[in-house]
Amino acid sequence: MRSVRYHAERHRVARIGWLRAAVLGANDGIVSTASLIVGVAAAAGSPSEVLVAGIAALVAGAMSMAAGEYVSVSSQSDSESADLARERGELATQPELETEELTQIYVQRGLDAELARQVAIQLMAKDALGAHARDELGISEITTARPVQAALASAATFAVGAAMPLLMVVVAPQAVLVPAVSIASLGFLALLGAIGARTGGAGVIKGTIRVTFWGALAMALTAGIGALVGNVV
Repeated sequence: MRSVRYHAERHRVARIGWLRAAVLGANDGIVSTASLIVGVAAAAGSPSEVLVAGIAALVAGAMSMAAGEYVSVSSQSDSESADLARERGELATQPELETEELTQIYVQRGLDAELARQVAIQLMAKDALGAHARDELGISEITTARPVQAALASAATFAVGAAMPLLMVVVAPQAVLVPAVSIASLGFLALLGAIGARTGGAGVIKGTIRVTFWGALAMALTAGIGALVGNVV
């Protein structure tokens, strides 16, 4: 008798939860902190003022990202829990209707009615709630909301991203602070875009250009506003 061997597959979609939060956090950390630093420096702020502004942006931004991600993903988790609770009640009170509902889902996906019913019955016999969560509600172990994981990933990566332009404030001379922070930050953004695209399996060039463009636009706007306010004040 021949033994059946299964090959293990690692799909990138399993990374979608933490990857989204991590890329968003790091990107926001670089863009917002670098933009603030460039704006304050363009307004003729002293090195100490620029440094304080950058540190404040890092701390406040990391906490804001953590809180925002936690609240947002918690709302998603609450919705998932409510749907699962309703589905659990329907399975207990009207199992035949739920079997027919699952059957029709499989029919719409291409199975004939008899086979679809057999599949629905067998899957529900093993894990009725899991079958409906996956195939009716679209909830799976991969995509389920994890508020704490998203909050920690966002806060940590924001802090790492914000530390990059902040480091340039320490090492760059004041005379070239604005171009030094801008160029370095765009380089960090390009690297982040490439890493994020590579990790997620997307095109590296497209991901790099997309992230760098919006970062450059944000820094250009804040530099212009900072210079204008500095001249007026």
